Formats: sequence, structure tokens, C-alpha cells
Amino acid sequence: MEKVTSAAMAQRLRETIEIEAQALQSASLKVNDTWVLAVRAMLANKGRVVVMGMGKSGHIGRKIAATLASTGTPAMFVHPAEASHGDLGMVLNEDIVLAISNSGESEELTKILPVFKRLGVQIIAITANVDSTLGQHAHYVLQSAVEKEACPLNLAPTASTTVQLAIGDALAVALLEARGFKEDDFARSHPGGALGRRLLTLVSDVMRAMDQVPRVHHSTEFTALMKEMSDKGLGACAIVSPELTIEGVFTDGDLRRLVENGRDLRALKAVDVMSKTPKVILKSAMAVEAAQMMERYKITSIFVVDEHHKICGALNSHDLMQAKVI
Repeated sequence: MEKVTSAAMAQRLRETIEIEAQALQSASLKVNDTWVLAVRAMLANKGRVVVMGMGKSGHIGRKIAATLASTGTPAMFVHPAEASHGDLGMVLNEDIVLAISNSGESEELTKILPVFKRLGVQIIAITANVDSTLGQHAHYVLQSAVEKEACPLNLAPTASTTVQLAIGDALAVALLEARGFKEDDFARSHPGGALGRRLLTLVSDVMRAMDQVPRVHHSTEFTALMKEMSDKGLGACAIVSPELTIEGVFTDGDLRRLVENGRDLRALKAVDVMSKTPKVILKSAMAVEAAQMMERYKITSIFVVDEHHKICGALNSHDLMQAKVI
């Protein structure tokens, strides 16, 4: 094996990125009315976008199908070779096919194109060769030719697959914008992701149950108040009415200030030490709203109330971190 210097290797890395970046710049100049019509066809389509491609184009196609599906456009990938052996039955006449082939002559793909014609299925092609078999069968051709591959032999699909992927992303983004796809729509299709947790998790999903919520009545002795706080470990205690509405709150910070002021703590009751404007949040609110309130008011815990303003739970920043809301 020929020894390659570190400098030569670094240069190859830079050149590869530069070649692919130039290919993407050239691809953006190819956008024309046909591309817009292709997006409109996908937008008007009542079925799914069936993405197809062989080899490296197939790998790109799988990613494009996943991106479309997660951004509001129903899509799936069908392998062209498997399509000839039964999987073609998954394609319905209300679907639209997004076929990817750099040469436009992939045999497994071209031999099933007439079937789509008979079904009345529209075909969008991503290909470098507009005069290829795929190009001739397609209703819309998105030209993906590159000047050269990043591969020094000009053989391995590199710049060409980068352009294919970018075209797929461009279609997905244009479609999601046209559909009015929003953050909460994205969250619903990504419930396990960070955004999904932020936008779908309710306060009621992460709050502590009532048996874990420190609370006392306003006439409670100070020593009993402190014991309740220590036992429940929230760093705060709610002072509640007999009907469980919150009248005030006492926190670790309030305790520190009492000690600093030299107050005789044994003579105090909960009503004497509580803050009368406690911060609360509805259990039906989003958990991220609780996090925002804590940050805004510089507090580490908050009590949860129901629609009748009765205490029903509590949470602190650690609870939100465990739920991966923050």
C-alpha cells in the first residue's frame, strides 16, 4: 500500500467537500418550473409517494422516503428488484412514484416503468440523463447531473448521490411549507425525539403524585412545616386551605432569609412565613411551559393545580430533566 502523507490526506478531504459543495451549487441553478410542478403534483396526490432506486440511489431513496414521511407527506420505499416479484402490488393508482437513477437506465427500475404507465401513476424522476429511459417515461424530470464525482477515479457515486439527497430534501421542505406543517405536527411523528418530548409532554405526565407533594394548612406549626418539607424533599411546601386551594408557599430560600433575619422560628406558624403569591401551573399545560416558568421566575419547583385551582401535584427541575423535557 502506497504511503499517503497527512497533508495529502487532508487535501483530499477538503477537495471532496469542495467538489460536492460545487455540485450542490450547480444543482440549485437547475431548479425550474418543472420542479415546481413536481412539488404541486406531490401536494395534490391523494395517495403516497413511492420512492424507488437501485444501489446507492436506493440508499438515498430510503432516506428521502423517511424524510417525506416525517414531514407530513405519506411516503414509502419500494425496492425495484422486489417490485418485479410481488412488491409492485403495494403501488396503487392514486400513488405517485419518485424514481431515482443517476444513469436513468437501471434495468430493475426501467422494466417496471410501463406498469406505472398502465396504472396511470405519475412518475417524478431524479436523474442525470433527461434523455434516458427513465427520463422519457417520467412526467417530471429533476435533472441531477454533476460535473464530476468526488471519487478520484470518477466512478464511486459521491457528488451525484449528495445532489440526489439534496433534491429529496428540497422536495420535502417545499412540501412541508406548502402544507403548513408546524412544530407540533413534527412532534407527533417524532414522539420519542427531543422535540416530541418537549411539545407532547403534559405537566400531568411528569408531575409528582399527591402523596409526594409537601403541603400543610396555614395554622400548622413551623416545626411541622419543616418536617413536611424534609420528608417530601421538594425544597418547597404548599400552604393550602381545607378545600386544597393554594394559599401560599414556603421554600428553602424563605427559610434561609428567616435565619438571616434572626427570627424566632419556634413561635411561627405556616401563615406567618408563607409567600402569598405562589407560582402554580395547570396540570393540562405543556411540561415545557413549566420549565419556562421556572426559568423566568428563577425557581426550581412549582405546584400543579387543576381547573378548579386545587392542588393536584408538583414538580421540580429534576423531574423535567428526568423526563428529558429540558
